[in-house]
Amino acid sequence: MFSHVMLGANDLTASKAFYDAALGALGIPPGQGDPKKRILYAHDGGRFMLTKPIDGAPACHANGGTIGFRAASPELADAWHAAGLAHGGTAIEDPPGWRESPFGALYLAYLRDPAGNKVCAVHRKPA
Repeated sequence: MFSHVMLGANDLTASKAFYDAALGALGIPPGQGDPKKRILYAHDGGRFMLTKPIDGAPACHANGGTIGFRAASPELADAWHAAGLAHGGTAIEDPPGWRESPFGALYLAYLRDPAGNKVCAVHRKPA
């Protein structure tokens, strides 16, 4: 359904350090810069990008928005959470753990990145 997700960031160095660590815990290679100074992560056909807003206004997070990154196991979701905390992330909501949802059991780990965006690692319990 999605080709990519792009988030605004005011401090690309801090955001890259956070995402290199957190996404690295999920097996995603470090982000690469492009000529427009955006940071690009590519994995399993998906693209995740960070950029300073092109209108020159400060980046801000989406109230009510969340971006979820697929984790192959609860242990990888925990590693993602720990790496993110160690690199400028902030723990939010409940601690990492299993939650019941209308879509089945989910293991969720939530953080705010250095720009305030709400992100999570998600592991879906196999059917």
